[in-house]
Amino acid sequence: MEKKTNALTPTLTTEEYEAQVARLEQQVAELSAKLKWYEEQFRLAQKKRFGASSEKTDPNQLELDLFNEAEVLATPKGEEPPMEKITYERRKPAGPRTAKLDHLPVETVTYELNEDERVCSCCGNPLHEMSSETRHEIAIIPAQVKVVQHVRKVYACRRCEREEIRTPIVTAPMPNPIYPGSLASPSSMAYVMTQKYVDSQPLYRQEQQFSRLGLSISRQTLANWMMYGAEWLSLLTDRMREHLLKQDILHADETTLQVLREPGKSAETQSYLWLYRTGRMGPPIVLYDYKPTRNGEHPRNFLSGFRGYLHVDGYSGYHKVQGVTLVGCWAHARRKFDEALKAMPAGQPKTETAARQGLEFCNQLFAIERGLRDASPEERYAVRMERSKPILEAYLAWLQKQRPRTLPKSLLGQAIAYSLNQWDKLTAFLQDGRLEIDNNRSERSIKPFVIGRKNWLFANSPRGAQASATIYSVIETAKENGLNPFQYLKYLFEQLPQLADPKDTEALDNLLPWSPTLPLVCRTTQS
Repeated sequence: MEKKTNALTPTLTTEEYEAQVARLEQQVAELSAKLKWYEEQFRLAQKKRFGASSEKTDPNQLELDLFNEAEVLATPKGEEPPMEKITYERRKPAGPRTAKLDHLPVETVTYELNEDERVCSCCGNPLHEMSSETRHEIAIIPAQVKVVQHVRKVYACRRCEREEIRTPIVTAPMPNPIYPGSLASPSSMAYVMTQKYVDSQPLYRQEQQFSRLGLSISRQTLANWMMYGAEWLSLLTDRMREHLLKQDILHADETTLQVLREPGKSAETQSYLWLYRTGRMGPPIVLYDYKPTRNGEHPRNFLSGFRGYLHVDGYSGYHKVQGVTLVGCWAHARRKFDEALKAMPAGQPKTETAARQGLEFCNQLFAIERGLRDASPEERYAVRMERSKPILEAYLAWLQKQRPRTLPKSLLGQAIAYSLNQWDKLTAFLQDGRLEIDNNRSERSIKPFVIGRKNWLFANSPRGAQASATIYSVIETAKENGLNPFQYLKYLFEQLPQLADPKDTEALDNLLPWSPTLPLVCRTTQS
């Protein structure tokens, strides 16, 4: 019996069937690429969550991975492995623990026998001191709170009082307070700032600590101290910015900050903290600037008047900064190949992959830079032109060859696209031997804020966010110049209220973290 054909089923031609198959194959390819992308993202997320965060590559391990490890390390057939000759030499260690204590004050406690105990138990004759035994311990003195009462004497002339002559009244000089009408002192204000912005202790925890020390002081009061103290420190940060803009090589970066009471924005919306700092030349200056958005007009306005080289990451907003040459970050370029390598399936060999090849190009550049760490700018420029430039040319040819072979949305495709799109900035470090191959200097400077943000989470208001930026600027610049943050802040809060003219640039320059006139107590070694 013949099978009846449904009259409603359309009859497709061969060309239509081929077109339908082609469409299905394209859908399968797209879905497979999307599935592969999701798998890469999942594996990368697992690596970031559970794996080591370091991006360092062992050069010896890379070399071994290219060959059979057993063939490289095994002893040739018929030969005995060489015998190791081990020589033992007994030597007393130098005692590094004692060396680290040399700068600390020492309190000596001596234990000796009484006169009536210094008698020989054998013959009854008196004992003499033969030697002594010494051990070292570290004693901790917890923080203490005390009240400093400033008494100001007022003087008058008794003769003038008796003879009814105009009586001059003379008052003894007294230092101006850091916060009039407040209990804050230079040391207490410096302590609270150091606890929050160096040790990442939120104000509510400090409130509890003060309570355990017998002092009842609210976090609102501590917050007022921070805001008022930041106004004094802004005199220094304004002057530091003037010195910053005179340099010709700078670094910039930005990170997020949540501000609860931002006008016109919800509490969940992210604001930004921008970082600007000097490079390897000139005095170390680190400045933070709070802004409500990530718009490129913010670095353009902050760096107005600056001319030179600016180290940045791949964010396009920095293109709005006028009159500068942007220098890209090879650490970002390398990181993308590292992520592509980590996202590969566990069983897939990684030695001959394109991700490993791209990573190796970056590693070669960084290896050259490690050898130039102590070189002069002229030496560094010459070596880069001789050794780094050929690697860059080979790397560019490799990128152009790999791009059409790689899915654009894959991690490897994104790594290749990043290097090609950022090529002018990535090769700018060849222009001057003072330039750096990456922007890690700014990332290291912004890390203390990121760590602190995990503890105190957010700023309550824009004014508070700017105050935090000001305090971080002074503290991080002080640390970069080898100062003890607490001692330096205490010194500033003692000196700033005594300035006859707060705008006196010469007086402010004497208080800057790199000033040679700062007292030794501000140095880290004296803390």
